[in-house]
Amino acid sequence: MAQNSFPYTYFEGKIVPSEDAKISVQTHALQYGTGVFGGIRGYYNEAIKNLYVFRLPEHCKRLVNSTKIMQLQIKITPEEIQSIILELLRKNEAKQNVYLRPFIYTSALQLSPRFHDVKADITVYALKLDDYLDTQNGLTTMVSSWQRFSDNQIPTLSKVSGGYVNSALAKSEAVQNGMDEAIFLDARGFVSEGSAENLFIVRDGVIHTPTIPSSILEGITRRSIIQIAKDLGYQVIERDIARSELYIADELFFSGTGVQVAWVKEVDRRVIGNGNIGPITKKIQSIFFETVRGEQPSYMNWLTPVY
Repeated sequence: MAQNSFPYTYFEGKIVPSEDAKISVQTHALQYGTGVFGGIRGYYNEAIKNLYVFRLPEHCKRLVNSTKIMQLQIKITPEEIQSIILELLRKNEAKQNVYLRPFIYTSALQLSPRFHDVKADITVYALKLDDYLDTQNGLTTMVSSWQRFSDNQIPTLSKVSGGYVNSALAKSEAVQNGMDEAIFLDARGFVSEGSAENLFIVRDGVIHTPTIPSSILEGITRRSIIQIAKDLGYQVIERDIARSELYIADELFFSGTGVQVAWVKEVDRRVIGNGNIGPITKKIQSIFFETVRGEQPSYMNWLTPVY
C-alpha cells in the first residue's frame, strides 16, 4: 500500500482493505486504457473539525457523463457515487486534506479494444494530499511539442484514461527540459491547457481563458474560478488565445483539482509580468483556498461536509 494511501478502498461493489483492491493483468482497461476517472479534493478544517469535499455533486455528474460519452457498460447514478465516496471517507476516518480518485473501467478479462459489450466496474481510492504542484513560488512552463488531441480523436469532455498518454508525454518533455509543467496548443495552434490543468491569463485587468472547443477539459475548478472572478468584479472572457499572448500576459495561472490555483512565473524562458504573483491571481487564489476550507459563506453550497 502506498505511503499516503488510506487503509480502505471501494472496489467492485464493496469497501475492502486497500491491499486487497487488485485487478488481473488481463483486465481490459489495463490493456487499452478504456476507463474514465475523476479527481476530487477534500479539505479538512481543523477549527471546525470537519472535512469538506469540494463540488462533489458536479464531479460525480461529470464522471457519469464520461461513461455516457464512452459507452461504458455500467448503471450508476451521480448520487450513488457520492454515497460511495462519503462512506469511504468515514470508514477511513479521514481528518486531513484528501484526494479522491473514482475510476470506472472495463473490468472484463478479454481482448478487443472496444467499449460496448464489455463489463465495467467502479473503484474509488483516497490519498492524503496537500499541494500537487507548488502554489506559492511560481511555476516554470514550456509550450509542448506535443499537440493536445481534438474532441474528434478522443472526447475532451470525458476524463478518459487512455487520453492521458498525451498528458504524460507533454509532462515528461517539460520536466526533462527543466520545467515544472507543459502547456498544450490545440490542433489549430491556439492555447489549450496544461498537462492536467486549465489555464487563465490576465491582460490589462481582464481575465481570459481558452474555450471548450480549444480541446480543454470542462474543468469544475475552472468553472469555480470564473464565478469567483466575476463575483470580485473582474471581466472574464472565454476565447481563442494565441501562443504569443502567453509571453506578454501580465499574469498567468493554472486551475484544477490537483493544481488548485497555481501561478506561473515563466513560459518558454520568458518571465511573465514582473516575475511575481499578480494581484488578480493572488486575490482569486486567496478566495479559493478560503472557500475550500469552508471559510467563505458565499460558497458554502460548493462544499459537502463528511461528518
